[in-house]
Amino acid sequence: MPRSPHHPSRNAPTRSSDRPVSTGCGCSTADRCSPRSSPRSISGRPRSTPPVPCRLGRMDTPLATDLAGIRLRNPVLLAAGTAGTLDEMADVLDLDRVGAVVTKSITPEPRAGNPPMRVAPVKAGMLNAVGLANVGIDHFIEYVAPRIAATPTTVIGSAAGFSIDDYVRIAAEMDEIEAMPAVELNVSCPNVSHGVEFGADPALLAELVRAVRAVLTRTRLIVKLPPVSVGTPHTIVDLARAAIEPGGTPAGPNSRPGADALTLCNTTPGMAIDVRTRRPLLGNTTGGLSGPAVHNIVVRLVHLTHTAIARDTGTPIIGAGGVMRWDDAAELILAGASAVQIGTALFADPAAPIRVARGLQKWVRTQDAGSLADLVGAVRRPLDGM
Repeated sequence: MPRSPHHPSRNAPTRSSDRPVSTGCGCSTADRCSPRSSPRSISGRPRSTPPVPCRLGRMDTPLATDLAGIRLRNPVLLAAGTAGTLDEMADVLDLDRVGAVVTKSITPEPRAGNPPMRVAPVKAGMLNAVGLANVGIDHFIEYVAPRIAATPTTVIGSAAGFSIDDYVRIAAEMDEIEAMPAVELNVSCPNVSHGVEFGADPALLAELVRAVRAVLTRTRLIVKLPPVSVGTPHTIVDLARAAIEPGGTPAGPNSRPGADALTLCNTTPGMAIDVRTRRPLLGNTTGGLSGPAVHNIVVRLVHLTHTAIARDTGTPIIGAGGVMRWDDAAELILAGASAVQIGTALFADPAAPIRVARGLQKWVRTQDAGSLADLVGAVRRPLDGM
């Protein structure tokens, strides 16, 4: 597969993608895979990969989840950045009890992020304005990537940038990390050339997805969409269609022209003010609102997207927004999500993902369902007269 014309570096070596993909280890039964070495990175750095722990666990349990060909032990994911760059949550949460962890959003260069305060609790959730603080792709490849194989759960990379070339560079580097089976695009970043977020304009989003899809020869592509802002002419379905069907050449392990999966949604813009000092609570003035305040908005967006395009195109949705308890996750699943991400709840209770997974397992039994997959999009029609 030729590299995208946006790609600034040499062509990476091609890989066979016809073997089953699990959680990045390529193993379906063994407790531990054999050592192997990964190809050299685009920058020419050699990378050795230590023995890879098999992260599948039992795949015949009711919560076993197939996410665009990636097999997860359960559908509970840690949202981008909430577990740190990779596994910083491991001291307070058993990562082998969650389905996957999404890394911090990585940019081409290191970023210090926004001034403090970066996080502020509000009445029904949390505001954050971290400002994409991260170590940059070179540090990530050299120091973080070698640890991914030993992480006891699936690891999904998160890519961010301010131009298409930025995203293409990050995606191409992450595509070479054998132990990482998917890359999630954070498209809530402003395009310096156009002055709008990539995820706010379907045409711009489609252009970005086409360019990134061309360099992901092995890796699944997940696009994390923003909630649609009031005043824009576009709907969430417009954005989803641009991500799933951007008009490019089918590529990647699932031979799709666009996204293998969608994450709905990123945070909603918000603001909070200290009425005594008359100053914003955040150093950046505004930030992203998450938590219970946005949950029912996201349930609706998941339902709309699932029924309008995701179901018919076989595109799984990861629901993200206010999952504090198992029944929040169950709502998103009934609306059409195949998996969920947890973020805000981790700040209050690091064990929340485990409680959510346990509650979902009990719920599946009460619904007389063979597996969680049987309940995806299974919301019933309202009763007559209600």
